[in-house]
Amino acid sequence: MEELPFLTRDERSIGGVMRSVPEDFAVEEVPAYLPSGEGDHVYVRFAKRNMATPDAVKAIARALGVDGRECGWAGLKDKNAVTVQWASFLRADVEKARALAVDGITVLEVSRHRNKLKTGHLYGNRFDLRVRGCVEGALAIAQRVAERIALEGAPNYYGAQRFGRDGKNVERGVRWLKGEDAPPRDGFERKMFASSVQSWLFNQYLSERVTDGLLALYVEGDLAVRHPSDRVFAITEEEALSTYASRACSATGPMFGPEMRWPEGAARAREERVLGASGLGIEHFARARGLAEGTRRATRVCPASIEVSEEEPSVLRFRFELPAGAYATAVLREFRKSDAEGLRSEPMWGIEPASNTAAEE
Repeated sequence: MEELPFLTRDERSIGGVMRSVPEDFAVEEVPAYLPSGEGDHVYVRFAKRNMATPDAVKAIARALGVDGRECGWAGLKDKNAVTVQWASFLRADVEKARALAVDGITVLEVSRHRNKLKTGHLYGNRFDLRVRGCVEGALAIAQRVAERIALEGAPNYYGAQRFGRDGKNVERGVRWLKGEDAPPRDGFERKMFASSVQSWLFNQYLSERVTDGLLALYVEGDLAVRHPSDRVFAITEEEALSTYASRACSATGPMFGPEMRWPEGAARAREERVLGASGLGIEHFARARGLAEGTRRATRVCPASIEVSEEEPSVLRFRFELPAGAYATAVLREFRKSDAEGLRSEPMWGIEPASNTAAEE
């Protein structure tokens, strides 16, 4: 995949590598709600190390002796990391869950709830990340970049892990949607390929906006979204002048599909140009049969704060919280000026939770 432009391209890279060890990438899920204490679904809050979410949930289900097909989780967490999240297990034994012993997994809390935990039942994620081997003077560089992001936000790019190894999911998805390849037989793959194409096109649109210096500025015809709400609305230039500057609102970009709401004027022209350059049309997404209906996504992510500290010489620590659907790597790339992580995890597909997208007002 091609390198996407940086908001803070006038600043030097801090250098360094990510994920030298799993503990360098720590994530804690912020749930949309807590279990009520009653119901047939046993909610387990657990920490996992160096394990993908589906593998961890399957391991817990096996240990509990329950049907893995009835399990649920709010979001997928990285494999090469230490992460904390909730999962639900239908009619599991609470005491057995509390006493659970599975390699790589630590049970932190167990409760009950009336419904299954589903993708999108998530408010956000807290990140505690380390970058090792940074250049001399990296802390000062990082502090300046953090100040810029505090003013303008960061481009809300989709992370490279969404596109599969070397972007193969996008290539296969485009060929399928154009009718050049047969559709994948597996429903998960069909969803994966269609969403990869949507996400790639969103990144193309956003990269143009960043290159043109328009991430935090109004484009005539913009459809906007309020933070932290997810309702899309047509915004005027006068409204955008104050709300974009205060980070109360952001413009949205296209997640193309037959049901996507189009902007007007110059904003629409930009989106049509991006779609046309791909060789795709809206009609091609109909081949996904409802898996790529189309929606809007905020063009920037606005963390309330980014704490940066020098934990030891050449090692910087970053702590911040992001809403569901935003990628920590999209924020960290502004500091490192690179998408390469050094010691990379295996590509991990995360189907986008509902809260990633914006509904119409």
